Amino acid sequence: MKKALITLLMAIGVMTIQAEEYTYLTFETTDGAKASVQASSTTLSISGSTLTAGNKTFTLTNLSKMYFSTTDETTTDIKSVHGEATKDLLSATEIYNLRGQRIKREEATSGAYIIKTPRGNYKIIVR
Repeated sequence: MKKALITLLMAIGVMTIQAEEYTYLTFETTDGAKASVQASSTTLSISGSTLTAGNKTFTLTNLSKMYFSTTDETTTDIKSVHGEATKDLLSATEIYNLRGQRIKREEATSGAYIIKTPRGNYKIIVR
């Protein structure tokens, strides 16, 4: 009996040490986007169908999984554009600056923009 208790206590101690290696709590939504928050001193709260973790909020029905990780896995959804997608950039129907203000194509100086095209939305950098 003592042997089993000592073994159990040792196993719990090892699990605690291993959990301290994970510095982030990562949430993955049903669309594949990921958001990470610092695991230490983060509070979780649920209000209705909303989960709040630190400064991030999630709708519970949109969460697919939650796990601890060693790195910040927050996705930015920024991708390189190649081939057919470059034609979409030329057919932009709406251009917005990072303040959310709609601008004309001629007003796009150096900087980052969000453009809407018939096939999707893109984040671009004009140099």
